[in-house]
Amino acid sequence: MVFAGMEADKLHEECGVIGVYAPGSDVAQLAYFGLFALQHRGQESAGIAVADGNTIKGEKGVGLVSDVFQDTGKLEQLQGQIALGHVLYAANTDGLPANAQPLLMRYRHGYLAIVHNGQLVNGQQLRCQLEDEGSIFQTTSDSEVMAHLIARSGETDIVTAVKKSLLSLQGAYTYLLMTPQQLIAARDPHGFRPLSLGRTRRGYVIASETCAFDTIGAEFVRDLAPGELVVIDKNGVHTEQFAPPARPALCIFEFIYFARPDSNIHGRNVHLVRKRLGRRLAQEHPVEADIVTGVPDSSLSAASGVAEELGLPYEMGFIKNRYIGRTFIKPTQEIRALGVRLKLNAVWQIVKGKRVVMVDDSIVRGTTSMHIVELLRRAGAKEVYVLISSPPVVAPCFYGIDTSSKGELIAARMSVEEIRKTIGADYLGYLSAEGMLACTNLPPDSFCTACFDRQYPVKMESCPQGRKLKLTELADGRCSDCGQHL
Repeated sequence: MVFAGMEADKLHEECGVIGVYAPGSDVAQLAYFGLFALQHRGQESAGIAVADGNTIKGEKGVGLVSDVFQDTGKLEQLQGQIALGHVLYAANTDGLPANAQPLLMRYRHGYLAIVHNGQLVNGQQLRCQLEDEGSIFQTTSDSEVMAHLIARSGETDIVTAVKKSLLSLQGAYTYLLMTPQQLIAARDPHGFRPLSLGRTRRGYVIASETCAFDTIGAEFVRDLAPGELVVIDKNGVHTEQFAPPARPALCIFEFIYFARPDSNIHGRNVHLVRKRLGRRLAQEHPVEADIVTGVPDSSLSAASGVAEELGLPYEMGFIKNRYIGRTFIKPTQEIRALGVRLKLNAVWQIVKGKRVVMVDDSIVRGTTSMHIVELLRRAGAKEVYVLISSPPVVAPCFYGIDTSSKGELIAARMSVEEIRKTIGADYLGYLSAEGMLACTNLPPDSFCTACFDRQYPVKMESCPQGRKLKLTELADGRCSDCGQHL
């Protein structure tokens, strides 16, 4: 059992998506294995839908992919030539069963299935407008907003309806849509979320990360461009720009934390980028120590880079319990600390009497860092130097990443020295923003770094209740009227 408290002290990607067009293949099985590769992007619900040329049917539910499809008969019943798959991370578990995707619907022009990754900054505004016009919503998902826009577009051709609907959206999104005969994919004009095209022996696959291609034996073709629409049907792959590319804004945390290390994003291997982050981190903070260890799993690549640059042994200072499910309780501080110890155990034979460099990818609230430092102290570490392979997180995200409100972000209210004292470290060093961006070997203006610098590529227009916002409220993290996170 993983207590929600530990998981809450990390940034979380909201979803992973996959679409398969491969007549003659077991597309549901391919989507199933692809979702396993994308499981790190969401662990609260999973689902697969298939199209057979005439209709669409699907299975979805709460839990991991293995939980939802533990009855193999569910997959066997999903026969078709196109498949959509989805895994969801939900910050708020209220209404989770209804929000599980793919969303399946039948409207006047036929059957449709939708999956989505990201968050619309004008999603609530669109929802309120649609409700005023008579729409009835069953979920809180932006996928359903898209479905209503398509149904009310007035267009009979689905591709035309999708393009028209996409022009109403603002924010971060990758959409995959499926009709009985077509697979359609779209990436927002800023390119906040990664989305890639691959080729199988009998067709094509589109997924959030290239690691899904490796799992199902697909060959990477290319990344979708920001503002690009791709349609795959019996006539092949068709592509066009539904909107001109805007200021590039790939979420930098894909490289820091979200993506799997074996994925490639914009031609850069995630593991190698993280190693460079670690090397640069060590150059900026050349501490004198005995060993380096990383917090499993996302920090291991950066930790190896730190160790190589400092010329220190890289040791397995922590053992992670990988056989823990998840539960959503609201624990006390005592139970939250127990949850950390249940998830991680410090190896005292490795750290006892040593000056330990502990590498992590980020600090959000600070509670987990405090407990992990305490674990090392209890295991006999002589000194603990904490190095973070990203800058301080000082602002919330409005583009589909689960972050705290500004008041809960420790770096938004404390200096680095105050954070060091709070987590109990002997030294605390963050990677500079300049160093972070340089390690990607991409132009510095290619990314969204709003959580570090408050420079939001797309402005929030309305609060979760649809009220018009003043720009001054954006950085505060909560709406002053309804009190909800923005």
